[in-house]
This record gives sequence, C-alpha cells and structure tokens, in this order.
Amino acid sequence: MKNKLYIILVVMILYNLGSIAQENKKNDSIRLNQYGQKVSWLSLHGEVQEGILKFTSDDNSYSLWLDNRVQFDGAFFSNDALNPIGNGATIRRARFAIKAIMWNNWYAELDLDFSGSAVELKDAYLKYTFDSGDLNIKAGHFRESFGMETTTTSRYITFMERSLASKLDPSRHLGLQANYWKEKYLLSGGIHFNTVGDLEEFEISQDHNKDLGLDEGYAFTGRAVYRPIIENEKVLHFGIAATYRTPQTTAEVPHSFRYSTRSHSSINRKKYIDTDDILNVDYQTMFDFELAGAYKGFMFQGEYKLINISRIDDLSTINFDGFYAQAGYLLFGGKYNYNKTEGEFTRITRGKEYGDLELAFRYDFVDANDFDAAVYGGSAEGYTLGLNYHFNPNVKFMLNYAYNNNDRYANGKGKLYVGYDVDGNLSTDPSKITETEGNAGDDFGMVSMRLEIDF
Repeated sequence: MKNKLYIILVVMILYNLGSIAQENKKNDSIRLNQYGQKVSWLSLHGEVQEGILKFTSDDNSYSLWLDNRVQFDGAFFSNDALNPIGNGATIRRARFAIKAIMWNNWYAELDLDFSGSAVELKDAYLKYTFDSGDLNIKAGHFRESFGMETTTTSRYITFMERSLASKLDPSRHLGLQANYWKEKYLLSGGIHFNTVGDLEEFEISQDHNKDLGLDEGYAFTGRAVYRPIIENEKVLHFGIAATYRTPQTTAEVPHSFRYSTRSHSSINRKKYIDTDDILNVDYQTMFDFELAGAYKGFMFQGEYKLINISRIDDLSTINFDGFYAQAGYLLFGGKYNYNKTEGEFTRITRGKEYGDLELAFRYDFVDANDFDAAVYGGSAEGYTLGLNYHFNPNVKFMLNYAYNNNDRYANGKGKLYVGYDVDGNLSTDPSKITETEGNAGDDFGMVSMRLEIDF
C-alpha cells in the first residue's frame, strides 16, 4: 500500500513538473514592462556598420544605434594681430546621440553636446515617414531648412568651421516641418519657435515670459532644391530658401535682433563682427540662394544670403548680406556623395583602402554694415585653405590655414582695436584711425588642426 502511494506521489510530481515546464514555455513569449503591463517584443541582433554600433530586429521594424562624435582642435595665430590672440586647444564637439526607428515609420533622435564642460541640447525630435518613402513630418528641436552649409552635419563639412555668412542662418529651433522629395527636387517647409539648446538663451526667454508676458515669436521657413543632373558620379544642385521671422524672446532685449560671429576658429573667442542690439524690430526676412555640384572627385558649393530687418515707427529697413564659394578635390581618386533626401553633400567614398587626401579652398564674405540705417556691425572676408585626410569612414584629420581681413567697423561693439590714431596709439574708434580703406581693421592668419572620430 505504501509503495502504491509513493508511485502515485511521484507520478503527480512528474505531472506537475511537466505542467509547470509547459506553462513556462508558454510564458516565455510574454514580457512585462516596468509598469507591469504585457508588451509585445522582438529579438535584436547587433552589428557594427562601419564603426557604428546598431541593433536591428529580424523584421527590420525596429532599429537602435549610437551616433557619437569627438572633435579635438588646436589653433595657432599670427602675432601681428592688433588684438592679441592666445593659441590653444579644445574639444570642439563631444556629441552623444541615440537614434531609433520604431514600428517601421517612426524615427526618434536625441543628440547632446558635452563640450565646454556643459550639456547643450542639439537635436531632440520625432519624425514620421509615410509608406511612400518620399514624405516625412518632424517635430521637436532641429535645424530649420535654411542654408546648405548650415544644414550639413559638422561630420561632413569641408572646413573646420562654417563660413562667416552661414552664421546669419537661423539653425536649430523648436518647430514642425514637412519634407517631400523626388529624384529631381526637394521641398521643405515648417513653422518654428524659440531655441532651447542654449541655456543662457533659454533662461532669458523664460524670464521674458515670467516678467513681461511676451509671446516667444515664430518663424515660417521653406526651402526648394532642383537637381537637373543627379547620377552616381555627378550632380548639379540649385536651391533657394526663405524665412519670415518675428522677434524672439531669446534676445536679451525684447523686440531686438543681433548678429555677431567669431572668426574661423572656436579657440579665438573674440567677436569682431557684432551689430549689438538692433531695437524696435517688427520682423525680418532672409533669403538664401544655393549652387553646388560634383563630378567624381571634384566638388563646388556656394551660397548668397540676404537679410532684411523691418522696424516699427517708420524706422528704415536694415540690410545685411554675405556669401561664400568653395571647391574641393580628392587626390587619391575618391568620390563626393550627395544625399538627395537632405539636399547636401554627405560622407565621401575614399579612393584608396588606406584613405584619401582632400584639398579644398574657400572664400567667404559677410557685411553687417548698413550706413544708411547707421548700423556699423563690421564686414570681413576670409580665405581658407584646407587639407583633410580621411583615414577610414570614422577617423579624419583636418588642417586649415585661414586669413581674416576685417574692416574698420569690425571692432566688437567698440571693444577691439581696428587701427592707429594720429598719435600712433591703438584705437577702437573707426572714425579716428589713420589707415586707409582696405588697410584698416584687425587682419590676421591662423593655422588650425582637428582630429575627429565618429562612432
């Protein structure tokens, strides 16, 4: 009798264990999130795509990848500058970005910059791409569709710093934007608001809202690109962009506009071109005209920019403009590549397995003077010669020589020397210096270097 009980007990245990195993097998397809809810799930496989770590589901409906960047810069300046400039080194960019595709059509991006021992928000947005594959809508904090050089990521710009004229462009702001493209053309347009990437500007905007109850301002920006030639080894690009902008509360003084820029280096912190605060601004309009092209290992690109600032109380309109023209050549037989969905040049194809050497030249000019409106922000031109070595898809060395020629009004709001007075003393007053037109202003050269890795 006792043996029979033992046998029955063993059978029951084995049966229960089998039931538990079967139940566990069923439960293996069940996942709970941190809130205790059942969720669907997919297995991911990881791979390295030319140095970028990426995880993708088997059905390609989900992807997650890192997109990081470090740029280590150094610069040396000529010692004949009127205003002494300190040589130095810096981390120009230290970017950490996470990007993801979810449910086939949804895209998310978070991009932060840690250079300067501070965190700055760059891109933070979501995007929905329709099943047709040629239309998307994005919302969040990102670059407006204005300026070919400005919208090109710093990974792939030809020179270490963008041109002086491109600093007129609006760059990143909160907004909603639609993009539509075909083989021959690209159309982009959106509505934009303040920037939240810069802590100082964000705090100023918050204070204006709290203390003065000011609307933060808005902008309508659009861009159209036409490509009469677009083939594997050659492309010809024409583009035009425009923006209408009301004053933003990120300006330190309400209803004002200010344009300022440093030279072709982030190490030299002096802002020679500076309009100071232009008051009583009603709205501003900007226009940008693009011409670019490439054939195998040769590339050219240029833009002309025009800005008009309309003021209230019948005050005169203020006009600024600027342009740049550049060309590059890959010496080891490489090829320039064009991204038709963004309307810009992207990463090159190296001519040799061990790398490619790129030779480039740029001339750029910006004029922030309007003598009729009594605005003297200064003008400047720059000559830049670049030599870039692309070791592989992830590592690049850049060597730039740039010469800056500033005019007599480029005195950094009256803080910087622009010449000598009749007594032979340095002066910041453009009306007192004795140098002739073309010789006045602080002119200097610089050699800068960058080692960059993208991973």
